[in-house]
Amino acid sequence: MCLLAVQYRLVPESPILVAANREEYIDRPSQLPSIQSGKPRVLCGIDQKAGGTWLGVNQNGLFVGLTNRATASPLFGQRSRGLLALDLLRCTSASKALAKAEMELDKTRYEGCNIIVADAQAGYAIYAEEQVSVAPLQEGLNIIGARDLNDPEDQRVQMARRLLTLQTLDSPVKFLAVASRVFARAPVGPGRPSMVVRNGDYQTVSSSLIALGVKPRDAIYQFSSGAPDQSKYEDYSPMLRDILSRGLREARTKARV
Repeated sequence: MCLLAVQYRLVPESPILVAANREEYIDRPSQLPSIQSGKPRVLCGIDQKAGGTWLGVNQNGLFVGLTNRATASPLFGQRSRGLLALDLLRCTSASKALAKAEMELDKTRYEGCNIIVADAQAGYAIYAEEQVSVAPLQEGLNIIGARDLNDPEDQRVQMARRLLTLQTLDSPVKFLAVASRVFARAPVGPGRPSMVVRNGDYQTVSSSLIALGVKPRDAIYQFSSGAPDQSKYEDYSPMLRDILSRGLREARTKARV
């Protein structure tokens, strides 16, 4: 499953604002967000079973997020979707990440997934199943679960939209404050949509809140290593600011050369 919300290019000082809950089998271990070796520098969590990731940011300000996609029949992927997400985080822009995703999805079979790639210049939702299709992110709130962006039939997506639009979220502080409460809403009963999922051994296992601003020093990354109604968000902002500052320095050096 998984649920991912991106408020895109609505707040000038923070064009990318993200809230995401990850669902996974509780016995599948993962590493906390950390800076990965190689270039460009990437900050993400790592799935210890397959070695990929579900969400991350690179030093160029590129955000990549992944959710499972419901398909009519199993696709029996040849490669982990998380490895594809990690590959895309090595791209220098959202447009290049889109091109790489389309090329890779054309030659390698993956299980159904939705991939969001976004930077300050462009943003896309990539729907990967038997056929691959792409939808541009719209200015404002974009929410995705197991189907298309802002699917009117997805009750969880629609609940998130309703709760995130009860007030104007015109600053990163407001967005993250409201999103931290919305995405921590506990289950209220069987058969009813909820932000936190508890379905036997398949549950919400982590949650992320991210603000990517114009200036590296304004970036925010908060991460809950469990269901956010039971685990506090911890601050990973210094690591995010570090890689974004590195990216800005390298870009300035390259421009001078």
